[in-house]
Amino acid sequence: MTRTATIAGLGTASPPAAVQDELWAGYFAAHYTGAQRGLAQRIFANAGVRTRRAAVSPLLEDVSGWSTERRMRRYQVEAAPLGKEAVGRALTDAGVAADELGLFAVCSCTGYATPGLDILLARDMGMAATVQRLFVGHMGCYAALPGLSTAADFTVARGRPALLLCTELTSLHLQPPGARVDVQQIVSHALFSDAAAAVVVVPGNTRPGYAVRDVAAVTDTTTADHMTWEVTDLGFRMGLSSRVPYVLAQHVRGMVDDLLSRHGLTIGDVDGWAVHPGGPKILDVVEDRLGLRPDALAASRGVLSEYGNCSSPTVLLVLDALRRREDPPARVVMLAFGPGLTLYAALLE
Repeated sequence: MTRTATIAGLGTASPPAAVQDELWAGYFAAHYTGAQRGLAQRIFANAGVRTRRAAVSPLLEDVSGWSTERRMRRYQVEAAPLGKEAVGRALTDAGVAADELGLFAVCSCTGYATPGLDILLARDMGMAATVQRLFVGHMGCYAALPGLSTAADFTVARGRPALLLCTELTSLHLQPPGARVDVQQIVSHALFSDAAAAVVVVPGNTRPGYAVRDVAAVTDTTTADHMTWEVTDLGFRMGLSSRVPYVLAQHVRGMVDDLLSRHGLTIGDVDGWAVHPGGPKILDVVEDRLGLRPDALAASRGVLSEYGNCSSPTVLLVLDALRRREDPPARVVMLAFGPGLTLYAALLE
């Protein structure tokens, strides 16, 4: 039995781009009034985002007053073709046929329906009727890494390829303006974006790609209220405390050191960092606590600038940027963070 699972293919898909300054001038400048407007303008300008992707752009239609039911129906319309595009590209990249897959896992926290993306895309992409399916919901920004861990474990245990798809449509959860200043909502509106990313994991290490060597997690349940994603009558509402970077600062170094030490490695042995760009402060904290070079997180900052924070697919977008370099890194650590507060890390070689 093989003891190695390798990421042999990766595919991404995103809706049309929207320029951050145009989103501000064309919608959010009027969305926020009074004391909120000046604060919101500063937050938008300093979010580290140049363009974002929106399946439902506020420049074209305002969903802030939509019911959750209406948003979920729109999710079904928009998410399936986006996910299908990412899955198709990942399968082609890996040279794997859809009917060869043993497991199809889907991560999404921005929409729910049954039959869901796991069933609909398995049907539309020609996967076998016997493919095992897994849907991972409401884990948020770190979901790609437990999803990848599950896909890799399946591949090692069963000796069959697995596919992981992360699809998020955060644009559907634009919240109505409130009477009081709500910094958490302003920050989420300035950062979040839409995308899909898929990876194909195959047994063994004979194909080109990154082997999944190990995955680690740490959850600080004493700060569970620092990051929330609540289902309301008007879509899903983000709670995002300004304390999140400080909690990450307490845990990220120890988690990474422990992960690497299990393989006789140190931070200096890692030449690629795929860090989820939750925001500029998150990246600054990781860079500082790990003692990284100023350019070590260039891929993460580039994804934040071009795509925004797309929740679960984002760390896979960063990995894709790293592997497409002229001289791709040989050893990569992936890091992602989300509700819990939860930190996840994966070691790839």
